[in-house]
Amino acid sequence: MYLEAKETARLYQLLSDKLGNDTAEAMFKYIDNKTERSVETTIKSLATKDDIGQLRKEMGDNKAEMIKWMFIFWAGQFTATIAVIMLILKR
Repeated sequence: MYLEAKETARLYQLLSDKLGNDTAEAMFKYIDNKTERSVETTIKSLATKDDIGQLRKEMGDNKAEMIKWMFIFWAGQFTATIAVIMLILKR
């Protein structure tokens, strides 16, 4: 952290010597604001524990719904298979 602050101070000094104090300060403020907005945007897009818990709940609900429909499908297939076998045996 110390090295970064030292480098920043050196960069500010170099820029203020070349461009003037007002321009260097405006440039640093602009960079700080852009960095802060970028970090805030990134933080807003991250998933929280609540988001993950909600996702797990939805996945569990979907799994239960899928199992229910699979059972209904299997029951229908079983019934159709028995009906076809009964028709074949009666002939």
